[in-house]
Amino acid sequence: MKQLHPRRNRRGLKLMTPVEEAGHPWESDLAADDAVPSDTLRDEPARFSAVRLLPALRSSRGGAPVAKPRPLGDMALTWLLPVLLLAGWEAASRLGYLAPRILPAPSAVVLAFRENLQNGALIHHTLISIQRALVGLVIGGGLGFMLGIVNSAAAIGGKRTGLTPRMLRAMPHLAVIPLVILWFGRDESAALFLISAGVFFPVYLNTRNGIRSVDRGLIEMGRVCGLSTGALYARIILPGALPSILAGLRYALGVMWLALIVAETVSAKWGIGSMIKNAGAAAQTDVVLLGILDFALLAALADMAVRWIERRALAWHPSTQTGFEVAR
Repeated sequence: MKQLHPRRNRRGLKLMTPVEEAGHPWESDLAADDAVPSDTLRDEPARFSAVRLLPALRSSRGGAPVAKPRPLGDMALTWLLPVLLLAGWEAASRLGYLAPRILPAPSAVVLAFRENLQNGALIHHTLISIQRALVGLVIGGGLGFMLGIVNSAAAIGGKRTGLTPRMLRAMPHLAVIPLVILWFGRDESAALFLISAGVFFPVYLNTRNGIRSVDRGLIEMGRVCGLSTGALYARIILPGALPSILAGLRYALGVMWLALIVAETVSAKWGIGSMIKNAGAAAQTDVVLLGILDFALLAALADMAVRWIERRALAWHPSTQTGFEVAR
């Protein structure tokens, strides 16, 4: 019987098949074979790809590659423009080019921050606004999430309930403020209704679209494997729709802060919006600007929290992995 010899290139080096290479400890061999000629690499594309991807493999074994620290020069350039703007703003205010009633100096805002922090007004209004926003997010987001699941679960539900939310979505929810005041008065329930109505539609639409975009082949495979309806949603449908759901949550947070500002300015007695309204009536522009910065800080922290949840919850998703891990 004729003995089969391994394939060799023109330099006499043995060529491995993909099956042989998969079971071969090629990493240790490649570490000692760094000086391979370029034409040999052209003859051995499998080993050439392994040489190129070796650093990515080594870094991926301990998790995602560690990002290199940014140079000090880049960090300095990042903060240079904001510092120059603040310095120019302060100088224009001190030289009289900006009236305090129009735009207070940054130092005046800092003094207002210290004063309201010491007397407890800033913390009191901020905590009330956070509580109001979270309650509205839970109510509106929970209803939107549940209706999105129900709407996508059955064909009959999708046909009968799909038109009404689209019609309501086309109407700006802030346009019903006069009706909300007539229904609830200038009370806490009016603010909660506006926030919940604003949060409902982004969560509902993204939940529905995310579930409908899940691969039907995976769902059928789960049914063939004997998964129950609850197991299908827990293991296949909801994980597949999670990127869209989290995107809807991020969008809903932006709408939530907008609705919170309007609701507190119109109907609430306490909160950052109410503080801004009262300060504007008293011509305290430094307190008004302080409230605006407080809202901006809360919105930025909320967005950072959702981004952190996305990185943890979507660690398996290709968009959160390195290029080598996706290719592998």
